[in-house]
Amino acid sequence: MSWWWAGAIGAAKKKFEEDEAPPKHQSVALIIGVTGIVGNSLAEILPLADTPGGPWKVYGVARRARPTWNEDDPINYIRCDVSDLDDARAKLSSLTDITHVFYVTWTNRSTEAENCEANGKMLRNVLDVVIPNCPNLKHISLQTGRKHYKGPFESYGKIEPHDPPFTEDLPRLNYMNFYYTLEDILFEEVEKKEGLTWSIHRPGTIFGFSPYSMMNLVGTLCVYAAICKHEGSVLRFPGCKAAWEGYSDCSDADLIAEHHIWVAVDPYAKNEAFNVSNGDVFKWKHFWKVLAEQFGVECGEYEEGQKLTLKEMMKDKGPVWEEIVKDNELMTSKLEDVGNWWFGDVILGKECYLDSMNKSKEHGFLGFRNSKNSFISWIDKVKACKIVPSFN
Repeated sequence: MSWWWAGAIGAAKKKFEEDEAPPKHQSVALIIGVTGIVGNSLAEILPLADTPGGPWKVYGVARRARPTWNEDDPINYIRCDVSDLDDARAKLSSLTDITHVFYVTWTNRSTEAENCEANGKMLRNVLDVVIPNCPNLKHISLQTGRKHYKGPFESYGKIEPHDPPFTEDLPRLNYMNFYYTLEDILFEEVEKKEGLTWSIHRPGTIFGFSPYSMMNLVGTLCVYAAICKHEGSVLRFPGCKAAWEGYSDCSDADLIAEHHIWVAVDPYAKNEAFNVSNGDVFKWKHFWKVLAEQFGVECGEYEEGQKLTLKEMMKDKGPVWEEIVKDNELMTSKLEDVGNWWFGDVILGKECYLDSMNKSKEHGFLGFRNSKNSFISWIDKVKACKIVPSFN
C-alpha cells in the first residue's frame, strides 16, 4: 500500500458529498477528543472517500457542545464527559458497532500525580465501556507525546531527559508521567479481548487547528501577531537563543491523523509505539519572519539579555482582544481561551529535542510535511475560521 500519501491528503482534501447515497461502512471510528487539535483532523480525514479502511462511519466525542467550526464534518457528534463513568456509560454503551478507537484527548491538573489519576480515569472509563460492548472492535490507538522521553513539565530541571534524537526503544524515565499511566492501562485493557490490537503515537509540538486545544501553538502565535498588528507594534520574539538559533521540528496535525489511520489498517504496524513528526527541521529565526509576513507586522529579532514571555506581554491585553473581535466580527472568544501563553513560553523558551522517524519508515509509513507550508496553512485556517482577522 502507498496511501500514506507523502502528504497528499493534507494538500487535496475532498469535499464530502452529502447528497450521495450513504455507503456501506467498512470501519466505524470512535474519536475521543474530536474537537482537539488532532481529533479535528481525524474528523476531517476519516470520512473522505479515499481514506484507507473506509468507508468510515465516525463517532466524535467531546466534553463541550459542538462548535460552529466543526459543524460541516460528517460525523456523529456526541457530547460526553468521559471523566464521568456514568456519563460515559450512558452515551457510549449503545455504540456497539465501533471497530476502532482513536484516543486523542487529555486533561491538565496542577501536579503530575493528579495528571496520572485524572487522565488514567478517563481512558479506563472509555475502554471499560467500549471493549465489552463492541464485538467487532479491532484496534485502539492512543496518542501521547514527546514528553515520554523528556518527562512532564514539572520534572524539568529535576531529571535528565534522554539524549536526542529520541527513539522508541528508549526506557521510561524514573519520574511519574501520565503517558506511562495511559500505556499501562492500554496494555491491561487490550488483554480483555482476544485479537484486539493497539498502537501508541508520540508527536512533538503539533501544528494544527483547534480553538479548544490547551496546547495550540499556531493559534496562540496568530493571536499574538494579530494584537501586534492591531497596535502597530513589533512582533518581538519571546523566547531563548537556543530556540531562535537552534533546530526545531514539529508534527502536522493532519500527518498525525494519517499516522493513526495507517496503523489502524496496516497489519504490519500493530502493537507498536511510534514517533510522528514532519521529517524536516526549521529555525524559529526563519519562521518568525514567516509569521510576521502573514500578519503584515514588523519582525523582531532575538533580544540578547531580555527575558520576554508571552504570559507577561499579554497579561493586560484582554480589552484589546475584545476590541479586535468586535471590530473584525470574529468568533466570540476570550483572550485566555485562544492564547495558550504558558505553552508558547515553554516551546520558545528552551531548545527543541528532536526525535527519529526511522521506525515509522521501516514499518511502511512514508508520510511527511514541509513544516513551513504546514505553518502557513494552519495560519490560513485560523484566519478562515475567523479566530483572528485576515487583515487583507
